[in-house]
Order: sequence, then C-alpha cells, then structure tokens
Amino acid sequence: MASNKLPSIGNRELYQYRKKLGPTELKKMSLVQRSRYMAYEEPPKEITDAKGITMKRLLEQKKKHQQFNEPISKEEMEERDKHAKLIGQLKAAEARNRLRIMRLRYQANRAQEISHLISCQPVALKAVRLQALVPPYCEMKDKGDTLDKFDRERVEALLEDSKGLIVNRIS
Repeated sequence: MASNKLPSIGNRELYQYRKKLGPTELKKMSLVQRSRYMAYEEPPKEITDAKGITMKRLLEQKKKHQQFNEPISKEEMEERDKHAKLIGQLKAAEARNRLRIMRLRYQANRAQEISHLISCQPVALKAVRLQALVPPYCEMKDKGDTLDKFDRERVEALLEDSKGLIVNRIS
C-alpha cells in the first residue's frame, strides 16, 4: 500500500480506466453492449451546450415566476385598485362619448334624409305638409317650468284646497 489516497471527486480522468472505442468498434457491438458503453461516456459538446442553455433558461423562468408571485404590499394593492378604478372611469367616459357621437350622427343623418325628402316634393304644398308632419330636427324643448308667477299661485291654491271649495260649483 504505497498510496491509499483516493482521487478527488471532480477529477474524471482518474476514473476512466477503460479504453476508448472508435466508431467502427462501436458498430460491431450489440445494441445492449453499445447502450451500456455509451451510458458512461461523456456527452458530446453540442449536448452539454444545449443542457447549459436549458438550465439557464429554467433559472430565468424561476426568477420571473418568483418575482411575479411575490406578496403584494397594502400600499401597492391600494395603488393598483386606484389605477383600475381610474381605467374603468376612463373606459366608461369613452363609451358615453361614443354613444353621444353615434346619437348625434344618427340625428344628423335622419335630419338630412328628411330634408332631402321635403326638398324632393313636386308641389310646395306637399313639402309644407310633410315638413309639418315630419320635422327634420327633433325639437329639444326644455321641459322645465312653463308656468308664470300668477299661474303657479293658482295651481298651488287648487292643490291646497282639500275640501274642493274653489272648484266645487255645485251649490
């Protein structure tokens, strides 16, 4: 026992006691022998490179996954909620604006069509009748208060008369 010292684990040259076989000798072997021999051979350079690239990609994916699944603080959650609410309000405003524009476009097209029909009437009397029956523009009257001060007082007096003394004319 001249040297009982074992070789280091990372040193592979010391463990390769078997001889290297060439491609012709490998072809001569049976499939089982060849697979046993190739199981302990070092993989080719392309495979080790591909293995390294794959491991690097997997580590990057793991880091991204961990960053994505980090617990979110309350402040960040509140900020996200505010942002989502703001986005919702903006989308609602855009939808209202689109509806308003569609409504205005429809009204303009309708008015243009009716005006065209009125202008194409052969007789002026028919045109006036059609314009009276189908006005080109919808009258957007303010449906507010149309009563003057005197009429309002009269209506309020009639509403307050619970016994019907003002309007009851039967004696």
